[in-house]
Amino acid sequence: MSSKEWLSQGSLVLASNNKGKIAEFSKMFSDLNLPVDVIPQGQLNIEDAIEDGLSFVENAIIKARHASKASGKPAIADDSGICVPVLDGAPGIYSARYAGHHGNDAANNEKLLNDLKPYRQAGQVIEGMFVCVLALVQHAEDPLPQIFQGIWKGEILEAPRGENGFGYDPLFWLPDLGISSAEMTKEEKNKISHRGQAMHLFKVSLEN
Repeated sequence: MSSKEWLSQGSLVLASNNKGKIAEFSKMFSDLNLPVDVIPQGQLNIEDAIEDGLSFVENAIIKARHASKASGKPAIADDSGICVPVLDGAPGIYSARYAGHHGNDAANNEKLLNDLKPYRQAGQVIEGMFVCVLALVQHAEDPLPQIFQGIWKGEILEAPRGENGFGYDPLFWLPDLGISSAEMTKEEKNKISHRGQAMHLFKVSLEN
């Protein structure tokens, strides 16, 4: 199967049960106007894969293969998170379960703030970056998954700001814009975010 042959399959499974991610992807896939139906795996009763990789790339591929095997369809998966250099890249691939319970955004944000307290000094900027890796597989045994990566750099706030988005958005400060990620509209965020960047590369791959 060629790199674009999945377009003729009629549908593409989105390997995620994360409501926030699904909402963002639904908008971005709609804007791409793909000639296939993009189906969140939950609609096919596919449970989350066991993410036992050691990198965003490994986990994205694991999730894509899992969804493809369960559905018999091509699948695309996102693995994303926030990396903070002073914490040696943590939370990293464990971002969604940093505080111990998967998807507890408030607890994850609180743990990150607490872990950063020893590194904070008056006026000190703590850098951080959102990372997104998309993996597209034609089938479960695909030997050549397509990988699209986006990195969104910013700073980590000392307290949450904003009501939009999900995950660590309230702590992610964009100094050039003077707002947090959680103070952006969905449209504004999708244009420049890590996920938006990865999706742009995915779109470019369709044009080549």
